[in-house]
Amino acid sequence: MRTIDIIVKKRNGEELNKQEIDFLIDGFVREEIPDYQMAAFLMSVYFLGMSFAETALLTRLMMDSGEKFDLSGIKAMKVDKHSTGGVGDKVSLILAPLVASAGIPVPMVSGRGLGHTGGTLDKLESIPGFCTNLKEEDFIRQVKKIGTAIIGQTDNFVPADKKLYALRDVTGTVDSIPLISASIVSKKVASGTDGFVFDVKTGTGAFMPTQEKAKELARCLIGVVRELGKKAIALITDMNQPLGEAVGNSLEVIECISVLKEEITVPDLKEICLELGARMLVLGEKESSIEKAKNTLEQKLHSGEALEKFRQMVEAQGGDSGIIDKPLLCDVSPKNSLFKAPQKGYIAAYNTREIGNASMILGAGRLTYDDPIDYGVGLLVHKKIGDFVEKGKPLFTLYYREDKSLEQAEKRLASAIKISGEKINPQKLIKEEIR
Repeated sequence: MRTIDIIVKKRNGEELNKQEIDFLIDGFVREEIPDYQMAAFLMSVYFLGMSFAETALLTRLMMDSGEKFDLSGIKAMKVDKHSTGGVGDKVSLILAPLVASAGIPVPMVSGRGLGHTGGTLDKLESIPGFCTNLKEEDFIRQVKKIGTAIIGQTDNFVPADKKLYALRDVTGTVDSIPLISASIVSKKVASGTDGFVFDVKTGTGAFMPTQEKAKELARCLIGVVRELGKKAIALITDMNQPLGEAVGNSLEVIECISVLKEEITVPDLKEICLELGARMLVLGEKESSIEKAKNTLEQKLHSGEALEKFRQMVEAQGGDSGIIDKPLLCDVSPKNSLFKAPQKGYIAAYNTREIGNASMILGAGRLTYDDPIDYGVGLLVHKKIGDFVEKGKPLFTLYYREDKSLEQAEKRLASAIKISGEKINPQKLIKEEIR
C-alpha cells in the first residue's frame, strides 16, 4: 500500500476503507508519512468531503492512536459539553461545576484558544497556580472525589488529533466538517465520557457562518458519537455577538466568578449555561425533563453549591481559590481605554470575529499554538445587538499594555460595529436543538 495511491483515490472522490485510513493515521503518527503528503490528503477531504462511514472510521482510528482514559470505576453516567468555539465563550468554567454540583460527573479534556476564539485552558491558567496538565490517575481521582476536572490534551492522548490539527491549522483545512467531527469526537470519547452535549455555534464569530452549516456539523457529531456507542444532543447557538460581556482570559474568569456568586446578571451567559446544563442532566438520567433540570440548576446556583464546586476544582488543580473573594488576584492590566459610540442609534450588528481579533491584537489570543498570551488584557462589551446607545457613550472598555496594540484594536472595533437609526430586535440565543 502506498500513500500516494490513497491520496489519489480520495482526490478522485472515491471512498476509503478501514485499511487505507489506518495506514494513513498510523504512518502519520509514526512520522513515516511526511507533512506534505498528509496536507494533500487533508485538502482532498476539505474539497470532496467524506462519507459518514469514512468519518466514523477516521474518528475511531484517531481515538485508538494513543492513550485513553478509563473512567469505568465511576459508576454514574459521565457527561461532557463541547463548544465549537467563539468569542467570550467561557461557559465551561460555570457549567462544569454547576452540573457536577447536581450530581453528574463532568470530565473535560479542553483546548487552547487560536485566532479569534478563546480557549478554556488559557482562561483557567489565568488563575494563579491552576494546573491543567494532570496525569490520568489524578484526573480520574479528582472526577471521583469532586465530580469534575478540566485538563488539556497530553502528548500521548489521541496524538493523531494533535498532529492533524496542527497541520490543518496551517493548511486552511480547519473548517472541514468531517475533520472537525473526527477531531472533536476522538478526544471526547477517548476521555471516557458516556454522553455529550454539543454547543454548535453559528454567526459572524463562529467557524460555521450559517445555521445550515451548523446543523450539518451537529448531525455529523451526533452520528459519529452514536456510531461509537455513546449518547449526544446538540444545540445550535448564536455567535453573532460575544457571549457575556468579557473577552479576555482574566476578565472572563472574573465574570464567571461573579455569575457563580450571583453578584451580576449576564442574561445570555446564564441562559446558555442553564440550557446546556439541563440537557446534560437529562442525558445523564438525573432529571426527567429540561424544565425540571433547569430548576435544579437554578437552585444549585442560588444555594452556592455551584460556587463551592468551582472552589473545590480550583484548589484540587493547584489554583489560588482566593480569587473567589478577591478576583483581582487574577492579572488585569491597569491600563484601560473607552471605545465610544460614533453616533447614536441601535446596535444593528457586530462582526464578532473582528471583536475577537481586536482582543487577540491586545495580546489575549494567539495566531499559532506557540505564541505567548497576556492573561491581563482584553475587552468588555457594554451593549448587545438591539440596545440603544447615545453618541459618545462607551461601547467597549479595552484593557491593554502597549499604545500601538490599543490603536490597532480600536481600528478593528471601528469596522466591527453597525449602528442603525431603526429599532432592532434582540438576537435569539438558542436557535435549534438537534437530536
